Amino acid sequence: MKTLVIGAGVIGVSTAWALCEAGHKVTLVDAREAPGRGASYANGAQISVSHPQPWSSPKAPLIALESLGREDGPFRWRPSLDTAQWCWLTTFLRECLPARHERNARAIALLARHSLQVLRRWREALGLEYDVQTRGILHLFFTPRDWETGRRHEAELREMGITVRAISPAEAVEIEPALAPVAAKLCGALYAPEDESGDARRFCEEMVERLRQAGAEVLFETRWSGWRLGKGGCEAARFEGPAGTFELTADAIVVCAGVDSPRLLAPLGMEAPIYPVKGYSLTAPILAPERAPTVSLTDESKRIVCSRLGNRLRIAGTAEIAGYDDSVRPERIAPLRRWAESMLPGVADLEAAEAWAGLRPMTPGGVPLIGRSPMANVWVNTGHGSLGWTLACGSAQALVARLDGKTPPGLEAFPFVG
Repeated sequence: MKTLVIGAGVIGVSTAWALCEAGHKVTLVDAREAPGRGASYANGAQISVSHPQPWSSPKAPLIALESLGREDGPFRWRPSLDTAQWCWLTTFLRECLPARHERNARAIALLARHSLQVLRRWREALGLEYDVQTRGILHLFFTPRDWETGRRHEAELREMGITVRAISPAEAVEIEPALAPVAAKLCGALYAPEDESGDARRFCEEMVERLRQAGAEVLFETRWSGWRLGKGGCEAARFEGPAGTFELTADAIVVCAGVDSPRLLAPLGMEAPIYPVKGYSLTAPILAPERAPTVSLTDESKRIVCSRLGNRLRIAGTAEIAGYDDSVRPERIAPLRRWAESMLPGVADLEAAEAWAGLRPMTPGGVPLIGRSPMANVWVNTGHGSLGWTLACGSAQALVARLDGKTPPGLEAFPFVG
């Protein structure tokens, strides 16, 4: 089949490669100048199978209330007159109900476990290099209440088939010596040894190289501008590129356009419940390699993550609902800087850090949209929120299986669309 993929973030490049593997003739298109320049550019860098719980949890409304009025809080909502924002928030609150939260977490866990296996296979087969670390993730708890929640999560994760174990502060320091300065503040940790971390942007760049080597056509600075619809489905996609306006035809089209996906899908009769949730990060050169962590860290009390990417340190976190504004607000970056100064003093050059903000394509329940659109030959693989890097490879393989009328073994219970 001749297949067109729209979007060259981590979801799009993974989808394009899975299609190539399956024998499709692939064209990959993106509006930006290079791959991985949207939400994949400077995310938290974690392949976090051990964190399948979506943001829509029973505790989420309380967390949001506690953050109201705090510019530096872990969550910030900037109300607007945007109807889509209010509709999304209303649905988000419904997904916070315990039964829905548990259902969504189980769906994400199924996909995350599958995705990690696909990533490892591709990495070995293709010789991918993207500053990968395979020493796991340490989830850190700094208050007794949070640690009590962490212990409950250990049992839940084990029940979902995820490898994780509760450990003492001393054991955490043994696994990651960089934590020694804050060991006295730790109440406990969950260690997920099979989790990984790596640079999603570099992964995108590596995958585009492999796609071109495999004969795929890759077009950048090429913006979608509409569809040409016919009785048999979507006959062509219209684009505006450096050489002007043109159309691309394909047997199948896959929309992997992140926060732009609702705009592309609306003319096809699909209301995609995706809204941007802004995340922030700092990427700083490492000054003291011997004291920099090699295990990825998640501060569950502050909701901040930290990953080592070669000679750089990535600190990421916070959630902000502010429409499609992707500007960097200093007051939102400040908590990340303070965290690095207190947790890893002198390890990274924070004065030279690159500050970044990206728009995560979030569904209310955290479960991505994978499957067929109302238009028979248009498919969707989008809405992965903060777990795009974790779920990318498995989502891509699952989408291709669905396109071929199949379901990957182990994903029979996943709620595919269409």
